Amino acid sequence: MNSKRDLIQFASTLFDFPLTKQQLNQYIKEKDFLPKKIIHIKSGEVIGHCELNFQNEYPRLSRILIGDIKNRGKGYGKLIIQMMIDEILKTDSSAKTVDLRVFGWNKNALKLYHNMGFQIQVKHTFDFKYSSNEIWENIYMQKQLYI
Repeated sequence: MNSKRDLIQFASTLFDFPLTKQQLNQYIKEKDFLPKKIIHIKSGEVIGHCELNFQNEYPRLSRILIGDIKNRGKGYGKLIIQMMIDEILKTDSSAKTVDLRVFGWNKNALKLYHNMGFQIQVKHTFDFKYSSNEIWENIYMQKQLYI
């Protein structure tokens, strides 16, 4: 992550900027987080990151990132979301709902999540104070799973 803004966009307040190996090592030890590398099958290149988060009432899709802009807009997000949901169902076959949070200015992600069946839950959406003069809408979304 090149800036505090990038880090907060990706991980909210989970990490401090600058990100250190010590923070990452602590993160991967968390029992309720299942971080995953996103690897392009043909090239073997790590193109992103995602996390299954079991800290909340519902399993959460968290910290989803396709790093290099050259890999965005190619449908990987849709595949990743579906694979994450499939993994949640393998981990917890009784899961009926998954959720996620996304900042309101991230229009591409909002469109993807909506197209994947996630619905905004206004009651749990709030303003996130990024700085003294900048507020980001932190949107809460849920998807009902039909097994």
